[in-house]
Amino acid sequence: MDTLLTAPASLYQQLADELAGAIASGTLPPGARLPSVRQSAKSRTLSLNTVTAAYRLLEDRGLIEARPQSGYYVRARLPAPSRSALNDAGAAQPTDDKVLDLIGSVLTAQQTPGYTDLALACPKGGDFYPGAKLARLLSGVLRRQPQLIGTYPLPPGSLRLRTQIARRMLALGMRATPDDIVLTHGCMEALQLALRATTRPGDAVGLESPTYFNLLPLLASLGLNAVEIPTRPDTGLSVDALELLLTEGRLAAIVAMPNVHNPLGCSMPLAAKQRLAELVNRYKVPLIEDALYAELQFADSPAPLVKAFDRDGWVLVCASYTKTLAPDFRTGWLEPGRFGDAIRRLKFASTVSEPAVLAETVGLFLESGGYDHHLRSLRRHYARQVDTVRGLIERHFPPGTRATTPTGGFLLWVELPEGCDTEALFHAALKEQISIMPGTLYSPGGRYRHCLRLSCCYPLDEHYLAAIARVGRLATQQLETGSLP
Repeated sequence: MDTLLTAPASLYQQLADELAGAIASGTLPPGARLPSVRQSAKSRTLSLNTVTAAYRLLEDRGLIEARPQSGYYVRARLPAPSRSALNDAGAAQPTDDKVLDLIGSVLTAQQTPGYTDLALACPKGGDFYPGAKLARLLSGVLRRQPQLIGTYPLPPGSLRLRTQIARRMLALGMRATPDDIVLTHGCMEALQLALRATTRPGDAVGLESPTYFNLLPLLASLGLNAVEIPTRPDTGLSVDALELLLTEGRLAAIVAMPNVHNPLGCSMPLAAKQRLAELVNRYKVPLIEDALYAELQFADSPAPLVKAFDRDGWVLVCASYTKTLAPDFRTGWLEPGRFGDAIRRLKFASTVSEPAVLAETVGLFLESGGYDHHLRSLRRHYARQVDTVRGLIERHFPPGTRATTPTGGFLLWVELPEGCDTEALFHAALKEQISIMPGTLYSPGGRYRHCLRLSCCYPLDEHYLAAIARVGRLATQQLETGSLP
């Protein structure tokens, strides 16, 4: 029988109203964890059914959410970005020096003591990486195989690591053998190799809009032209818009992040992924699938890659362990589909191979099961951090601000009210030693001027919290007065 029908109505409603009041007053802020059902029942001398009914009622009101194997958490009430934020996309202008200068300013700030980084997707600190465990494994590799230091690494590289990558990707629907995997120097080299193998200078490449900012200078360096494809903050890439471009024969390749998109944090629905795979196979246009954040999905059962539905090898998959395991190792990989021979030649001509010592260390960590334990903890940690930062945005940013609700990872796309200029906000914040990412960086056509991206992959210490509040006050000042200090 349903708990709501068996629990005394006055008691469960009274508890739900009490907790709702604590949420409304801020006593229970967004991201806060509620006591477990058992703890609440014991401390309040209530039945388990009564507390469960109260928590369900709060879930129905949208005030809390249940997370598997973690408990109940207070939800932020920020609305999602509106569809109007995603302008109709078309042919874009080449990346200009202004965009590159902005990127350079962000990188400089990130490395300058005293700055608070809200910008880069570069997790920093002991909360995010298993540094001590990796150090022990690395020491063991060097002790058992000291000859690796004096041996020139040659392709295809560590069999142990390639085997583990192929095994792990089965959970995301990718069927590959160790021989299919090409080890790369981070995900950026994987993307570059994939683009070089599938395009020629002057070709047009379809990009999500907004898209990962570093793709813009990458395309420009290869002499490629970007075509923006509308991408919604809830469902991802518009497959309808892509199909129109494909029927017109305008694209030589596509780069997309169907799982945990950067910067939106969204994932495409399963049916859309299936349709996307069918389209690229029908039109024989390669899809370069950036799966960098795919293992950081919050769901217990992760959504599959588009590669899972690839019929004839027109989907190439790029990823790395820089966001989840060891950024300095720069351990990336590429599943090249039908372009394997070309990519292996390009890899050998550029960087030959990857360091065997580092590849073996990562392979051992994956093989031991330590990575699975680490990922489970990391996903829960990022889910809490994202909720907390959404709550801070709700508290400190001007009325009318919207933010995404990511399906994984640690990135938030924030849409400020019309009248805010996040490039001006970027420069004002930089003067106060705070770094943010203005929305114009995510569009070769300079769109999303009233949007910004925030990263939740840093310790939420007093400096981070104060920086979020200060950016919110600056945005409010800009909106009210039309100027910034």
